[in-house]
Amino acid sequence: MTLDTHAGLAGTAATPAEVGAQHIRWGFGLFVFGLVIGFIPLAHYMHGSFEEVHQAFLKNVTLWWGCAFTLAVYVAQVGSLGMIALGLCYVVLARDGAMTAVTSAERMAPALCAGGILAEFLAGVVGYYAVAAVWPNFYYTPVTAGKVTWLGLQAVCIAIYVAGVAYAYGGIKRALPTARGTLARL
Repeated sequence: MTLDTHAGLAGTAATPAEVGAQHIRWGFGLFVFGLVIGFIPLAHYMHGSFEEVHQAFLKNVTLWWGCAFTLAVYVAQVGSLGMIALGLCYVVLARDGAMTAVTSAERMAPALCAGGILAEFLAGVVGYYAVAAVWPNFYYTPVTAGKVTWLGLQAVCIAIYVAGVAYAYGGIKRALPTARGTLARL
């Protein structure tokens, strides 16, 4: 191990540029994934036009735009763009010598971010049907226990993503005091 690398979880060394590249690769892949799953709400609207909706749902329809899967789609799209931005920060700061090493937490950050986004998709879509098996039609009728369970699952997944962002932000924040030349060129 050299001074400009740090051993990660698997015992392999990673440079800041490599960690940044991981963020960018996963971010672009998940952005495309987010665009593709953006068609789920369309299919849901088409199917939902046949479902009975109750007054409680109609009063709260603006929150979800009538589709249960909107949050999962937005987390994939916006979260992936956040990963790309974090990766670009790592690459630029490494290129200019402001960031020369990464911690094991920073090395985990791309996996946490990507895992949180994918887990949110699973909790939002697959979890919806699992919760609906226990509380049928929970989304369209006022079944509070079903909504709290389903949203709680999604909150845990989003928290995993946020933990990855926090780890990456810690590395960027650590490098900023030495990045005066980088910031002056921006």
